[in-house]
Amino acid sequence: MLVSQMVESSSGKVPNIGWVDFAITSPNRNKQPCDGTTDPNLGPICGRPLGFSFYLLTGDLYIVDAFLGLYVVGPKGGLATRLSTSADGVPFRSLDGIDVDQFTGIVYFSDATTTYDLRNISQPNFTPDSTGRLLKYDPRSKQVTVLLKDLSVPIGPAISIDGTSIFFSEYTTKRILRYWLIGLKAKTVEICLNLPGNPSKVKRSTQGNFIVAVDVRTQQRTTLITPLGLRFNTCAMVPETLNFSAQYYNTTISVVQEQNGKIFIGSRFTNFVGIYS
Repeated sequence: MLVSQMVESSSGKVPNIGWVDFAITSPNRNKQPCDGTTDPNLGPICGRPLGFSFYLLTGDLYIVDAFLGLYVVGPKGGLATRLSTSADGVPFRSLDGIDVDQFTGIVYFSDATTTYDLRNISQPNFTPDSTGRLLKYDPRSKQVTVLLKDLSVPIGPAISIDGTSIFFSEYTTKRILRYWLIGLKAKTVEICLNLPGNPSKVKRSTQGNFIVAVDVRTQQRTTLITPLGLRFNTCAMVPETLNFSAQYYNTTISVVQEQNGKIFIGSRFTNFVGIYS
């Protein structure tokens, strides 16, 4: 959906179509200085939503804020309600992706790490770790469960169309993993796909397929980034590769989403949403 791309703007708001303010995660957020800011030090004040997903049955919008936790807001928007800030006694440090199972209402989301937040990424000699987690929130019990831990920067889970498994990326290891929810393989994880670059969010695409944003880095005199969208299916085949270099030259992209025959591209480093057709 278009709104799922718009959350990639840098101002800490969850906007509606047409960039109308829809919801906020921080009660302390003020339009000045939060609107348009790219300063990560303002994240705890302004909020920094990095992903959201609708539960169509109720119209509720579930939000992951990198600094503030897991939230939900009703169809009318406004100040979102915080649902959780930790799991198993360990605080969330960098929530970055979310998907709602439309059959069960269960919310699946990812925490990139338990040791650092977005303010640390730009620091000299920063190195990602392998403390990320795949998580589950049950709206009925209001409990958060850790499904997987010790992951290498997991990002953006997406539930398969049949509800049997979750697909998510590991940024550092450059791969897509599949976690089985039901069946003989339930509660196990397997490598689905090895990638040519660092992946970001996984999204459902057409005909039960998925699409993932990937940044391929080539080391020349300086690092050159080639932003791609890779479409794959549950059998790990890659039937299509989309190259966005002409539109996002040497720019990291965060999400690629297909809707109504068009591809929407979001980046944390631009102030617009690209539409590819």
